[in-house]
Amino acid sequence: MEIPAIMGTKGGGLEMLEIGPCKDNYTMGFQIGQKFSKKIRRRLSTDLILQKQLVPFAYTLNGHHLIQALSDNNKKKFPHYWDELRGTAQGSGVPFLEILLLNFRKEILPFIPKTEEISKDFDNINDDCSSVLVVSDSMAVAAHNEDANVALVGHTYLIKGTLRNGLCFTAYTYAGELSSCAFGFNSHGLAFTLNSVPPSEHEVVAGGIGRNFISRDLLDAKSLDDALQRIQSSEVSVGHSYNLIDVTTRRILNVETASRNRISVHEIGKTPFFHANMYLHLHQVQQVQDENSMSRQKRAALLPKGSKSEFLSLLGDMNDKTYPIYMTGPILYTLCTAIIDLDKQTLSIIEGNPKNGESSYVFSMS
Repeated sequence: MEIPAIMGTKGGGLEMLEIGPCKDNYTMGFQIGQKFSKKIRRRLSTDLILQKQLVPFAYTLNGHHLIQALSDNNKKKFPHYWDELRGTAQGSGVPFLEILLLNFRKEILPFIPKTEEISKDFDNINDDCSSVLVVSDSMAVAAHNEDANVALVGHTYLIKGTLRNGLCFTAYTYAGELSSCAFGFNSHGLAFTLNSVPPSEHEVVAGGIGRNFISRDLLDAKSLDDALQRIQSSEVSVGHSYNLIDVTTRRILNVETASRNRISVHEIGKTPFFHANMYLHLHQVQQVQDENSMSRQKRAALLPKGSKSEFLSLLGDMNDKTYPIYMTGPILYTLCTAIIDLDKQTLSIIEGNPKNGESSYVFSMS
């Protein structure tokens, strides 16, 4: 089975590595680490949350116990992806502990004691994303802003991987992390984008399955039902929102999850569905009231959503100066926009404001 073709590219700053088939996941991870060692090293050295919070906590007794539990549970459930991470650390020449801390960031931060040195604002920096979805007679589209801390600018890349079983995937990847905590698709026509959600701290279960491991597992999913089963079968530590897209059946599901096996599935229909970073239909979860997310949700409700171009205008909206949908800093930044057209069976990546509509990459998903 061939890697899905690139229908067109205008370059841009986003690098891409085509890799595989490799003899095992460790080798794949090693080659990724080798290729992007400079990006990974630079991210590790400049990530203040990693250096100021995660690393010091890892050397405390409580931190050691938590990381050991996370390691044991995730290694047992996903040994191949664990090997992939080991390979990435070895290939890039960085400590495996720091790679682990990056990948378990969301599962560790809630358990770090609050001190005067760690301000509340600094501790609660979220990775925010916006998605708008529709499946109607006239169009079936998933459009997604990939938002993150400004420290991630210049520290992402694309992986086009071929596995030994013939499966191919394409994934937007954060330096040093498993593919993909952002968005991706595979040669079964299954794609996903992700939105973080903010459960209250007491909702987080220590030592559960990490979100990065679950999203990496989705790249191996054979169908929408298979993807749902992979999400449901994981005892997650922290909640998440998944937009599951199947171009072969022309369906989109928004799946909200929380610890203790709580899950809600919403099928996308002809009414456009906007999702920022708040739970919308998994009601039994207490969540942090995020002003940024609520502001984007309210603004999106006012904007037209009748065509793909209007979706892109919505995701490029900067009307609210404090909490714009399209972010340019100083803390949060829209890294890129992904548009999945289920009828054309393409995934396009736009670097820059999506209002301008110029794609850096266009991948065929057929």
